[in-house]
Amino acid sequence: MKRIGFLSFGNWTPAPGSRTRTARDALLQTVELAVAAEELGVDGAFVRVHHFARQQAAPFPVLAAVAARTERIEIGTGVIDMRYENPLYMAEEAAQVDLLSGGRLQLGVSRGSPEPALDGPATFGYVPAEGTTGADMARAHTELFRAAIAGAGLAEADPRTAGTSARLKVTPQAPGLSERVWWGSGTRETARWAGREGMNLMSSTLLTEDTGVPFDELQAEQIEGFRRAWAEAGHRHEPRVSVSRSVLPITTDEDRWYFGARAEQDSRDQVGYVGGVELARFGRSYVGEPDVIAEQLAKDAAVREADTLLLTVPNQLGVDFNARMLSTIVEHVAPAIGWERRS
Repeated sequence: MKRIGFLSFGNWTPAPGSRTRTARDALLQTVELAVAAEELGVDGAFVRVHHFARQQAAPFPVLAAVAARTERIEIGTGVIDMRYENPLYMAEEAAQVDLLSGGRLQLGVSRGSPEPALDGPATFGYVPAEGTTGADMARAHTELFRAAIAGAGLAEADPRTAGTSARLKVTPQAPGLSERVWWGSGTRETARWAGREGMNLMSSTLLTEDTGVPFDELQAEQIEGFRRAWAEAGHRHEPRVSVSRSVLPITTDEDRWYFGARAEQDSRDQVGYVGGVELARFGRSYVGEPDVIAEQLAKDAAVREADTLLLTVPNQLGVDFNARMLSTIVEHVAPAIGWERRS
């Protein structure tokens, strides 16, 4: 049975028409939308993480607030750029949020995407070792983070104060969290790497490669390679896979005013460059009448293969608008891909 969740970028700006005019607006509305989504039966509330921009930047405070206001919905990130992170401090924060939520944290991490800063990680104090890249540093940070949340002894104890000579773990520990780490993958190769490493797969609306086949088919190939690598590595628990889609049903004049013009122009894949360097294929959006996009989404090869669909939401249109949009998707679109409301 499929799961569906929303993914918010947490954008805020004082521009005309914005309902998130300040960072406080965006944070509070993320919490309120998660509460509304849980009431609708949506399975997940996820936030995107970006630095040096008017977007969600530090996810753990807002996820803790969501945890305190909800009971069932999964909470997570999509994704944290690990180049910017202190792995051990992050392990402490993640464990505490997971404990507060009762084990609902689903943590998406990765190399991240281009940021406005020329070298943001260096500004945060993180510079790749000589002969390595930012991607190498992100993987090294992830390795240490995963060791920490899995309970590895990392610090040499001072017997005078610790009463032991055993190596010390980061505390607190959150049972099962190590099986709920997802790698945000933009290529087939990194998906296979994630499978070998035993992380779940999180794939978004773009891949930084292009073979000429439609986006959903390329992404389905990525998912197949991930699952094959997982099986060959012999991991014991079942892997999970999420894909992101922009799904915008049009049911009112307001919807049509915002998204009607996109129905045609965004109905096909696009090929371009990310950061002016990497060739990428961008997946289509699903915009239109609910019954039409339900039929289209059901034919999406990657959506069929994934167990979780993350719906990117236009968060600057406010909680009421997005809750109504999610309600339409829950009632008229999601059942077409095999979703049912969980009790």
